[in-house]
Amino acid sequence: MSPAASEQEGRPLALAPATVAEASDALRRVALERRVVSFAGGGTEPWPLPPAATEAVLSTTRLDRLREHAPADQIVVVEAGMTLATLQRHLAPHGQRVALDPPRPERATLGGIVAAGAFGPGRTRHGAIRDLVIGATLIRADGVVARGGGKVVKNVAGFDLPRLLCGSLGTLGLVAEVVLRLHPLPEASETVTLQGLDAGLDAAAAWALVRALREAQLEPAAVAALPQGERFQLAVRFEGFGPGVRAQADRCLALGARAGLAAATCVGAAEAVLWARHDALRTAGDVRARATFLPARAAAAVEALHPLAAALQDGAVLLYPTIGIAFVTGTAGEVGPAAAALEVARRAVAPGNGAVVLAAAPVALLARAGVYGSRPPGALPLLELSRRLQAAFDPEGRLSPGRLPGGTP
Repeated sequence: MSPAASEQEGRPLALAPATVAEASDALRRVALERRVVSFAGGGTEPWPLPPAATEAVLSTTRLDRLREHAPADQIVVVEAGMTLATLQRHLAPHGQRVALDPPRPERATLGGIVAAGAFGPGRTRHGAIRDLVIGATLIRADGVVARGGGKVVKNVAGFDLPRLLCGSLGTLGLVAEVVLRLHPLPEASETVTLQGLDAGLDAAAAWALVRALREAQLEPAAVAALPQGERFQLAVRFEGFGPGVRAQADRCLALGARAGLAAATCVGAAEAVLWARHDALRTAGDVRARATFLPARAAAAVEALHPLAAALQDGAVLLYPTIGIAFVTGTAGEVGPAAAALEVARRAVAPGNGAVVLAAAPVALLARAGVYGSRPPGALPLLELSRRLQAAFDPEGRLSPGRLPGGTP
């Protein structure tokens, strides 16, 4: 038995490779033994569907080295187990960053962020992880190492593999290394808060303000509507050079005043506290539902999500109005009302090809409502594509089976 592997009776084989070569050897060995294997990073993006019959778990925590940083080319190459916070600390002295802000960056690993498709409110401006990954090293189910993409931001050839891995939840292989494009570290940051959005018209008012921001040609780095008692507080973050940030914040304050809302600016410690509250809401409770919908349908979607929040203990709705995503978090109480409210929300967002996914939930709620709910007809081609991809990368169905719809049960 390798020093990086251990096994106790009744528990899966634990693997903790320290290099890509060791990870390749480990997966080759479990392939020969026909073991079902899953991967573990920082555990910040729990998924309610555990892989079926897991017989081995490979942790990336020892794969934590920075392989290359080319400041002039604005790229960095890191192993999958490095945390986002550690990487940001390395990049900061060079005036650079990875433009990602998922919750719990001190625990979130880069490989886990890619595999889970994790993101934060900064997706408003910089996009998702698939927009920042330009290359990746994948270890297949049979232990073979494959590479895709490159080390040049404008590279196009082979770009499909890195994008396919984003959100794959470990079903296509182990994300061992990633190549990321970098952005300049902003000189200044200010967040304008607009308070007093009415509970009955909150999402509609938030969307109207977002349209006003666009019409005013403002470019926020992040926009989130946070619950504030029976109302919403819209937080609009601006980043960049100091004078430009100040000018945009002033124009946003003026828009809020014209809308009759109480407006204020948060900087420094106050701004950090505000976004820490956002992160706490995103990760609260044992139920976390993520809804996606067309931004123009935000009002109807959030109206349908409020009953689900009400069915949970300390339930809350958090909205990203610019990109059509909302989260409902809280603690499960009675399963029946929560499951019924979830089904109502799913039906409400379905006409616009929306969906409500349970990203975390107790077993009892999962049994009643399922992770994805019923599959609308429009989803069938995507399910078939998912099935074909998983079959191509993992023909024996040993990598995290059952985590994605359409794959090995």
